[in-house]
Amino acid sequence: MSLRPVKKLIRSKPTVEGAGVHLRRAFGFGNTKEFDPFLLLDDFRNDVPADYLAGFPWHPHRGIETITYVLSGTVEHGDSMGNRGTIAAGDVQWMTAGSGIIHQEMPKGDQAGRMHGFQLWANLPSSLKMTAPRYQEVKAVEIPEITDDDATKVRVVCGKFWGKTGPVEGIAADPVYLDISVPPGRRKTLPVETTRHAFAYVFAGSGKFCNASEPLEVPTEPVGWLDTTPPSEADNRSLVLFDRGDELMVQAGDEGIRFLLVSGKPLEEPVAWYGPIVMNTQEQLREAFRELEKGTFLRAQKKSTVGAE
Repeated sequence: MSLRPVKKLIRSKPTVEGAGVHLRRAFGFGNTKEFDPFLLLDDFRNDVPADYLAGFPWHPHRGIETITYVLSGTVEHGDSMGNRGTIAAGDVQWMTAGSGIIHQEMPKGDQAGRMHGFQLWANLPSSLKMTAPRYQEVKAVEIPEITDDDATKVRVVCGKFWGKTGPVEGIAADPVYLDISVPPGRRKTLPVETTRHAFAYVFAGSGKFCNASEPLEVPTEPVGWLDTTPPSEADNRSLVLFDRGDELMVQAGDEGIRFLLVSGKPLEEPVAWYGPIVMNTQEQLREAFRELEKGTFLRAQKKSTVGAE
């Protein structure tokens, strides 16, 4: 077995999206080759209603799939296929934009005004860029949660892990999407298929992700043989990008650590990206925006949904 070294340790960056939603972006809109097949991860945790209530009014998507995972508050969804639904704490929404969809996502806080959640974009392969759109809504009770002997907890949103299979299915990127909590002071080794790109996004507590030459941790930048200075811990709002290997190791800090662990098989295809449209060539991008202008963006669509209200 080979432990995955840490390739990069990144702090998510504040940005504003939609009609004025303040969030933090872990990655996206840059060179996404290292994250392939994923394009973007947004952390929209916010405790100030004025910074998120304007939401994400009607806007188009083509060529991608989006997953929204809510921790606190609710998100109301509506789309051009006629789907309507609300996801709350622990719920998941996965939308396949395919050939084109127009939708809106409107967040509302809980009783304390908190709106916490994440949105991940997964790329579609060229063969499925123009596939029929689809919408899946999964409630918290449908997501299996595993508790290991050392009290490590794993929610399996998508993919297979420790003998459990997540309820979100039929996703082209074939992702494994996990919500993992490791108790204070525990060291945990977690399997990840060697062929996959993988990253962790820490959103509570802190810890260190170690490599094969333990107990030294992998520095965030390349260093010489004599430089053994460990990196800072991965704490709240830190993204850890892993290199190749078939398992990873995390050492939880004094308050434990909770993080998303996401992996997927790279598509290794060209990416042409502008805003909500992700295609393979610039000409395909131009055609998509021409269709938006002409009103021909949406194909004839039947309502395709799993678990929507």
